[in-house]
Amino acid sequence: MMERPVIRVVVADDQQLIRAGFSALLANEPDIDVVGEAATGTAAVELVKRLHPDVVLMDIRMPDGDGLWATEQIAADPALGSTHIVIVTTFELDEYVGRAIRAGASGFLVKDTEPVELIRAVRVVAGGEALLSPSVTRRLLERVAGGLRDSSQAVHLDALTDREREVLALVGQGLTNTEIAGRLFLSPLTVKTHVSRTMSKLAARDRAQLVVVAYEAGLVRAGWN
Repeated sequence: MMERPVIRVVVADDQQLIRAGFSALLANEPDIDVVGEAATGTAAVELVKRLHPDVVLMDIRMPDGDGLWATEQIAADPALGSTHIVIVTTFELDEYVGRAIRAGASGFLVKDTEPVELIRAVRVVAGGEALLSPSVTRRLLERVAGGLRDSSQAVHLDALTDREREVLALVGQGLTNTEIAGRLFLSPLTVKTHVSRTMSKLAARDRAQLVVVAYEAGLVRAGWN
């Protein structure tokens, strides 16, 4: 049996207790290695540029450059294209999550999430998936709908095939490749290909940004069933 590749993680939070708790929890997993911690946005950016981790758990409210600024800096660096960022927030800060996803975050967690979900989140994001379940995505879009709709950049889907539009709509609902494959009677590999092509055509960094694009284009409506 092949061993899982080790996922290298950086934890960025201005509260030492939270950093220590996350780090201790993740360090117990044989396939996860916490390679660094940061207490400020600037320190997080510098650490990520030096260590090139697979995943960053990023708090929003930090001094000396908050988590949103740090996310933008990391996502804008081509050398860090393989680093995935998870915003760690509270429901009271949901209005910032839309901006974070636009900036390049791959998803978000709430700080009181169950330990097993935190571990799963790191693995999911490291594997290239977006950490946006259908229920969480729906709530997110409902809360930030106004902000997303105010985008000055029109969403153009002319370059997409009909199948790619179908896949984009389901990605927008937070479905995984396997779930989309079941809906459309395709193989997961075929779905993955469609997702990759769609990301390329729409210049989206990852699946999380495709969720926003799908909503802006009207392929997904807040409050869908």
